[in-house]
Amino acid sequence: MGKVTLIGLGGSLRRGSTSLAALRVVLRASEDAGANVRLFDIREMAIPLYQPDIEPSPRTLEFVDAVGHAQAMVWSSPMYHGSVSGSFKNAIDWLQLLARRDPPYLTDKVVGLMTAAGGTQGLQAVNTMEFIVRSLRAWAVPLVMPVAQAAQAFDENGTLRDDNLANQLANLGREVVRAAKQMTATGACDYMQHPIPVPTLGS
Repeated sequence: MGKVTLIGLGGSLRRGSTSLAALRVVLRASEDAGANVRLFDIREMAIPLYQPDIEPSPRTLEFVDAVGHAQAMVWSSPMYHGSVSGSFKNAIDWLQLLARRDPPYLTDKVVGLMTAAGGTQGLQAVNTMEFIVRSLRAWAVPLVMPVAQAAQAFDENGTLRDDNLANQLANLGREVVRAAKQMTATGACDYMQHPIPVPTLGS
């Protein structure tokens, strides 16, 4: 199986974003696992609020086109009030521009999900992301990474203090690449449910 292209999307509008720092760890592992990696930092993107009737900015089109040509993504958002941040959701909303492509949206792309939370809860935002992944016709890998108490997990340089957490984040990156390679080669990956047989008349 050859290389796959993976897009990392994440961070926040805050300087020193822990969700961005965690995403960088995952992307390094993805690159080591054989992916061509590209990072889209929410803060640097500075894309406008999604409106169906405005002309997308060049940076927005660059992002959407990169996603359209990729085989995999990793999403990383801070958890705000039990969900993803508004700026992260806005970037996802612009993927509506992929609706008329063939195949549309994120059909059969593989997506890894992670969050950075100030407290001990992070799965609420992951659950929100999983609903979005399904609506965009992609596949979320079962391994997810909610980073709890993220402000304590990184030092002032954005370096992880905990080797176990670093290994867990790296595992997510490797798993996304593994599944994306399978999907690219065979049209399926080994965690997908087997299709339910359609009963024939009279069965």
